[in-house]
Amino acid sequence: MADFRASARASGISETTLRSAFDNVQYLPRVIELDRAQPELTRTVWDYLENAVTPQRVAAGQDKLQQFRNESEAAASRYGVPPGILFAIWGMESNYGSNYGNTPTVDALATLGFEGRRGDWARAELLAALKILDNGDIARERMIGSWAGAMGQTQFLPSNFLAYAVDADGDGRRDIWGSMADVMASTANFLSRAGWQAGKPWGVEVRLPPGFDFGRADTAVRQSTARWAAEGLRAVEGQQLPEFDDGTILLPAGARGPAFLVGPNFRAILRYNNSTSYALAVGLLAQRLGGGSGVQASWPRDLVALTRSQLLELQTALNQRGFASGTPDGVMGPATRDGLRRYQRSVGLPADGYPSAELLQRLQQP
Repeated sequence: MADFRASARASGISETTLRSAFDNVQYLPRVIELDRAQPELTRTVWDYLENAVTPQRVAAGQDKLQQFRNESEAAASRYGVPPGILFAIWGMESNYGSNYGNTPTVDALATLGFEGRRGDWARAELLAALKILDNGDIARERMIGSWAGAMGQTQFLPSNFLAYAVDADGDGRRDIWGSMADVMASTANFLSRAGWQAGKPWGVEVRLPPGFDFGRADTAVRQSTARWAAEGLRAVEGQQLPEFDDGTILLPAGARGPAFLVGPNFRAILRYNNSTSYALAVGLLAQRLGGGSGVQASWPRDLVALTRSQLLELQTALNQRGFASGTPDGVMGPATRDGLRRYQRSVGLPADGYPSAELLQRLQQP
């Protein structure tokens, strides 16, 4: 902490802020435990969605929409991001403010910076947190959030706060803990700067044409809605497809599950949280908050999510068979999906890149 104080002082942080932040700073062993924990179990997308987009969360969100209509509409007017999306993120991040964490942000980031696994990242975020305190946006005791340093009702890291937080209520402070005007405007500003296109939806559930090449359901394959429609793509509920210049097909549960046509706004949500399940949950929750339907097609519930250990085995087996999928890490990323697709094509299976126990078994056979 003595070293960090010196570097923070050299970066222009005032002595008053340094004393306020660090005189009673605490090392938090629980933060290190949580940071090192890598859950063995993974979840299917339908399990994730059913826990995220519940009837209770929909009903609570509709009540909150009425309560904070003025704040959300002001943010929507200024940044082009509809209230439903803002409330869906709020619902996902903190259950509409009921649980945004109670860990002191300075203590959490100082602990992570000291421990060292993500030391450089944590020290940069800690310096950003000090700048927020120095600016007078929030008092040290009110700067709380998750164990990993994300803060406030929609869980901004300090660096994102500095880049995107907005003083929408005009009180001279950017308060994403207590001011709903600031929460809504800050979240909308983030999405706007991430590429949100006003007036466009996040996506739509679709029905794929017979004989569709599932390998084309990939983030690298982008084309206009008109071209997808010419191939026979149709909206599940019969409505007109949204006009995208660069729409992609999303198959979150592989060839046997629901399909979605998604556009730039889905990718903007991914910049908020780089998880397909999260972005899909935000889109579907916003849809439900507006009185729309949920997912229409059936999920392949007989498929079981592979554990991290099984994904490691899958990646290792793909590499051994010459279908390069990167360094095995137990995480399903683009390289693994690409390797899996190439293997599926080689044995005449739909190339959806979805990892299953059956595929793992097949790969491990001599």
